[in-house]
Amino acid sequence: MENTQDFALAEMKKSVQKLGSSTEKFGDPTLMRFLIARSMDPDKAAKMFVQWHKWRASFVPNGFVSDGEVKDQLADRKIFLQGLSKDGYPVMVVKASKHCPSKDQLQFKKFVVHLLDKTIASSFRGKEIGNEKMIVILDLQQLSYKNVDARGFITGFQFLQSYYPERLAKLFILSMPWFFVSVWRMISRFLEKATQEKIVIVSNEEGTKNFRKEIGEETLPEEYGGRAKLVLLQDVVLAPVED
Repeated sequence: MENTQDFALAEMKKSVQKLGSSTEKFGDPTLMRFLIARSMDPDKAAKMFVQWHKWRASFVPNGFVSDGEVKDQLADRKIFLQGLSKDGYPVMVVKASKHCPSKDQLQFKKFVVHLLDKTIASSFRGKEIGNEKMIVILDLQQLSYKNVDARGFITGFQFLQSYYPERLAKLFILSMPWFFVSVWRMISRFLEKATQEKIVIVSNEEGTKNFRKEIGEETLPEEYGGRAKLVLLQDVVLAPVED
């Protein structure tokens, strides 16, 4: 298995060079995410890596999206960042009832990058390894028609799939109302098989029990049966990352 991985990594690095880019600043765990996302095909993984690299350089030129660039989105107070799950994954909570479709799509896209970057970075221990994953809790409680944003969901998932391959460990969806089922069906058409397999719609007692167990009581907010308080994304201060 290791030899196959090593061979695929070596071939991917060659392919990236042929495409006029470089993997020099990136460790094997980062490259492996692209290989896994492209079924260990070195050429397809290289193409995906180069596209991501170009996108990152143009869309996030400073290397991060600051709070000031997404202040309208942060003002909704809809994203929370808890500690780490039992398996060591950072846990993000999305309160969909506090969201309304954005008139400023560029700011919304920057916000998606901001929240994904910050959630992943919250699991760094001094520096990034490259294979960190996260758990997302999508809470649809008290959702009304004005909060429904299929376009926003699709944008979020497309960013996750194209630019954050293999970063999602699990997505738990809570309290899905009946009127959202058809919307979810439409959104699901845009999801790759690998993404769909990581999504759990919690709809019964057993599902709730497994959800609580996987997150862990210390990290899970009180309203979901845990012991933690909700912590707003903007209130989380991360330690500086080592180069």
